[in-house]
Amino acid sequence: MSLLGFIGHIAAFEHRLQHHGRAALERVGRAVEAEAKREIGTYQAGGGPFAAWAELADSTKEDRVKQGFTPNDPGLRSGEMRDSIGHAADHEGVVIGSDDDKLVWFELGTAKQPPRSVLGLAVVHKEHEIKAHLGGGVVSALIGHDVFNGRLPIIGP
Repeated sequence: MSLLGFIGHIAAFEHRLQHHGRAALERVGRAVEAEAKREIGTYQAGGGPFAAWAELADSTKEDRVKQGFTPNDPGLRSGEMRDSIGHAADHEGVVIGSDDDKLVWFELGTAKQPPRSVLGLAVVHKEHEIKAHLGGGVVSALIGHDVFNGRLPIIGP
């Protein structure tokens, strides 16, 4: 490649990074959203800074049964809270969350309920996949998607 060709390649890099970066962030959003939805209703062992989910109180289990739900599926009743989780991505970032206040209480805990992280824990569980998507997006922007399928192995802890 000539010097002028290289300069042209670098000049187009920002555009390519926005395009490939947004696609990578969209894949991250889909992966974390799916993991968060999968976690609800099943006790989680914890990970990273997030504690394992505490057992539901007996009174909560009894209340769940009275309302026609299974006794021991934490966070899962009608599926409304789980289904409220979504994501939005653009070239600057990705947001994964919910507009359901119950998920905030579930994630952070209340005076009567211990925290049971869903969103934070989903990110911890998908860390390797997140790194692969983001690394692949940068590699695709730098050298093209057709080189190593747009990905190089990410080496790190």
